[in-house]
Amino acid sequence: MMQRRFLLSAAIAAPVALAGCASQTLADYSGEKPPLDLAQYFNGRIDAHGMFQDRSGKVVKRFTVLMDCQWNGNQGVLDEAFTYSDGSRQRRVWRLTKDAHGRYTGTAGDVVGQAVGQTSGNAFRWNYTLNLPVDGKVYEVQFDDWMYLMDDRVMLNRATMSKFGVRLGEVTLSFTKR
Repeated sequence: MMQRRFLLSAAIAAPVALAGCASQTLADYSGEKPPLDLAQYFNGRIDAHGMFQDRSGKVVKRFTVLMDCQWNGNQGVLDEAFTYSDGSRQRRVWRLTKDAHGRYTGTAGDVVGQAVGQTSGNAFRWNYTLNLPVDGKVYEVQFDDWMYLMDDRVMLNRATMSKFGVRLGEVTLSFTKR
């Protein structure tokens, strides 16, 4: 009798536990407002503040980003100037293209191949592989970026960084449009 109760409890709990493992999808945000138009938001000057947390949650790097963004039709350029808390600097220039179906591709000097992304409602999902310099070596790491438009000026970004499918940490950013 006790074994039967345990099995019944496990059968009921398993779907609930597995539902907690399900990941978000872009469709989850299709009705969210305000709707995100990348060409509209990433046009002009934007300030960003961010941090990288390792897999334990410890903040290991803080940074600011000054962005100068321009769009011409379906082509965008996002010029990012990073300043890190240790005083080091970095620049990344994204070249984005929007296709007829609302999907985006992008390239940058330190991005391997092409980044791909899509918007839905107030959200944007962006995936790419980055050449990341660490202590004199360069590692290819994968980024899974999720951006959420909060209002016409503020967007939040949370990215998971991984290598070989192992989560290395997370980047959190707050964008503010001038």
